[in-house]
Amino acid sequence: MARLTPSDYDALERAVVRGGRLAVVRRGTEYLVIPTRIFQRGGREAIEAVHPTTGDPIVFVLDDLDSIEAVT
Repeated sequence: MARLTPSDYDALERAVVRGGRLAVVRRGTEYLVIPTRIFQRGGREAIEAVHPTTGDPIVFVLDDLDSIEAVT
C-alpha cells in the first residue's frame, strides 16, 4: 500500500494540473501514465489516468499501489 506524504500529494496534484507523467507501481508492474483527475470511489481515493501512447484510460486506487512517483 502506497503511503503518500504531503509532498507526494503535491506532486500528484501538479501532475494532474500540468499534464505531467506518473510512474505508478501496482502488484510489481510499473505503469507510466498521465493522470487526469483524483477522485473517490467507494470511499477510497483513486487516480484516473491515460496511457501516454495509446490513450487508453486506467484507474488506480491509491490503497492498491506499491509506489507512485512524479516523472519530470
